[in-house]
Amino acid sequence: MECGHWHTPPLRSFNSRYNGRVSVTIRDFQPADFDTLWRIDQTCFPAGISYSRTELRIYMRRRGAFTLVAMNTVSKPKSGSVSGKDKINSLPLDGEICGFLVGEAGARARGHIITIDVISPVRGQGVGSLLLRAAEDRLISDGCRIVELETAVDNISALSFYKRHNYSVMKTFPRYYSNGVDALVLEKTLI
Repeated sequence: MECGHWHTPPLRSFNSRYNGRVSVTIRDFQPADFDTLWRIDQTCFPAGISYSRTELRIYMRRRGAFTLVAMNTVSKPKSGSVSGKDKINSLPLDGEICGFLVGEAGARARGHIITIDVISPVRGQGVGSLLLRAAEDRLISDGCRIVELETAVDNISALSFYKRHNYSVMKTFPRYYSNGVDALVLEKTLI
């Protein structure tokens, strides 16, 4: 069975509240989101692992690719005006993006998570888990049975996150990232 359903199935809305601070809804990417997503990627990963604008666009436009966006759905008080990098490092207001995931349904019933990015103020509050669960549901609906991803060997928090979500290390890609860091390939059986 191949992941050949290249249409976008309807996405369920996931609403969850964590520690009373963040409530998110997962939705599909809209073109106006791109600059925000790219800035988030720049703050989430170091140079050599974060994507250039061109790289991120290419991954988001690949055949079978989808991008899910986590939106904060509860306002919080905010003092003063915040912009740019500081805005990404503060708690998001209602309707602001707090994370995203790029994935793709590929051939041979295999899916691929290209990146998961969550702004630091909401890490550990379930946003990444909601994005990952939504992506896995999307991949299953596209006929994928297995999903794989790569993460830097020194990204201990990502490794812990994926292990909590039942991903297993399958192999190492030497010097996978442009900064020379090795990557671990992790895999999970979906169905």
